[in-house]
Amino acid sequence: MKSILFFVLLLSSSLAISQANINEVFAAGVDDAELFTNDYMAPVSEGLMYSVSNGWYNSAEAKPLLGFEISIIANAASFKNKENKKSFVLNTVDYENIQFVDGSISKTVSTGLGDIDNVMVYVEDEDGLFREEFELPTGLASENINFLPSAFVQVSVGLVKGTEIKARFLPKIDTEEASMGFYGVGLQHEFTSLLPLEKVWPVAISGVVGYTHLDGSYDFTDTGIVSGENQRIETDVNTWVFQAVVSTKLPIINFYGGIGYLTGKSETDILGTYNVTSGPFQQSVTDPFSLTKKASGVTANIGTKLKLGFFRLNADYSIAAFNSLSVGVNFGFR
Repeated sequence: MKSILFFVLLLSSSLAISQANINEVFAAGVDDAELFTNDYMAPVSEGLMYSVSNGWYNSAEAKPLLGFEISIIANAASFKNKENKKSFVLNTVDYENIQFVDGSISKTVSTGLGDIDNVMVYVEDEDGLFREEFELPTGLASENINFLPSAFVQVSVGLVKGTEIKARFLPKIDTEEASMGFYGVGLQHEFTSLLPLEKVWPVAISGVVGYTHLDGSYDFTDTGIVSGENQRIETDVNTWVFQAVVSTKLPIINFYGGIGYLTGKSETDILGTYNVTSGPFQQSVTDPFSLTKKASGVTANIGTKLKLGFFRLNADYSIAAFNSLSVGVNFGFR
């Protein structure tokens, strides 16, 4: 349980870092702030969808009737070498008010996952009498964080022959900057259990379907440019995975792999009151906008599992839009 708390705290602090200083963009007006925040946050939402959706299985063998396994699973979705997820091109032509201080028309800037700092922009009125300069936010890589973690408890129970039901959960955990919790349900069916002499087959083949829901809330950082109250982000993430799995059937060490498809949707609400107190666009807005990000793609993984009586240990690596490592400590019967 300590490892789960560590991963949750790391994810909470990571998301807080990735969202620091977003509220300063409100100095450019709500429309510009929405456009920038959408591009800035989209990779964070996408990576989170891949992180929370891993770890549904460690074998293609379904458990027998009332056989069970309790697992503590930790995932890490890496973006270290994903430059297209760590930056985007900001073209001032697309914005109403934002301009680069150095006179550039377009420039590569950081997403919430990136590490591009000292990008200065400004906004001014039509007459050039009132001007406000501010720095665009950088992202997680600037803090030497190159992955999005998740951790949870998962319980698997065998039902009728060849069918296994799964449930995963993380009770709501609150920190000073964030709160987070999620749950999920899954179903696995072993097709080879329907074949004659299935006990002597050297491999098992099954299908897995899993649904995961995450909700979190993250506080903003107050700045001298934009004050206000209850400035926060609230995020709901929902994902589905559909996977075909194959594994060996050996007594101690086994190998497994799968290929499948992930589809998910993230809805993020920017909430609170934002008072722009300097610059040409001084105003106050409340609950200014919501953002939606959809993700989908093929996933494939390969892993191994060590079984020593009721104790099992597994690890696998997934290749997808965000490559991920998943590690599980499992305690099972039958």
